Amino acid sequence: MNATGLTTEVLRLSIWLVLLAMLFVPVEWLFALHARRGRARWADFGYYFLNGLLPTIVLAPMLATIALLAQQATPAAYTGWVTGWPFLAKLVAGLIVSEVGAYWGHRWCHEVPFLWRFHAIHHSVEHLDWLANTRAHPLDIVFVRLCGLVPVYMLGLANSNATGADAMIPIYVTLAGTIWSFLVHANVRWRFGWLEQVAATPAFHHWHHTNGADGRDRNYAAMFPWVDRLFGTLHLPRDRWPPVYGIDKPVRGGIAGELLHPFRRDDVPGAAVVAAPPEAPTGS
Repeated sequence: MNATGLTTEVLRLSIWLVLLAMLFVPVEWLFALHARRGRARWADFGYYFLNGLLPTIVLAPMLATIALLAQQATPAAYTGWVTGWPFLAKLVAGLIVSEVGAYWGHRWCHEVPFLWRFHAIHHSVEHLDWLANTRAHPLDIVFVRLCGLVPVYMLGLANSNATGADAMIPIYVTLAGTIWSFLVHANVRWRFGWLEQVAATPAFHHWHHTNGADGRDRNYAAMFPWVDRLFGTLHLPRDRWPPVYGIDKPVRGGIAGELLHPFRRDDVPGAAVVAAPPEAPTGS
């Protein structure tokens, strides 16, 4: 990416940041689940721009290579069959396939100690809000996105010869997941009844961030809770919110220290209890 391209991307991210803030800041102020707690906001903004730029740069050549390999490995008859699907069918299939792949990538980040070193950065946040979504190690984001997008290419739902809207399917899938992630991290007390079994909500994802024994290492899906139900990891009480967030050994030291954290041998955080925020209202 040259200087012009970088400037354009920063401008694009800046516009998105303003739009997201215009939406979530008043919503979190009006419907707050927990009282606002102090966090390093400048670090959040730094992560927002870093993770808006770096994963895309790293993933682009990797996905281009995967697309070519998948096209060569896929029988022509199968490719032609999938190509003939209506765009909407391919998009829905792409969303579902990507969700299952990302589910397992996310789950492995909790179950494999090496991957947890990177993923712990995201779980070190002790108070959730919309911008906490971006506080993550770039390599963590790259890994989970790869797990979600590789099956999309391998199943022929995207290929290097696609044109028009079909060529945009991986981008639409990624964009949908990214925007949804801001919502599910939001500090809002909303509950949605039976819809919570269909689409991920703040309550669903807040339980993923709990430090209590009840609900830990559950709710790995990004958008569809029924994927967790399918694999036995759904945890979504109707009348409670998590009493505590974070990890037992918080990751400190600013962005630079956090980015280097996974490579330090003596710095291996685990998920356990930190000081609990006040009991939250259940909302409606």
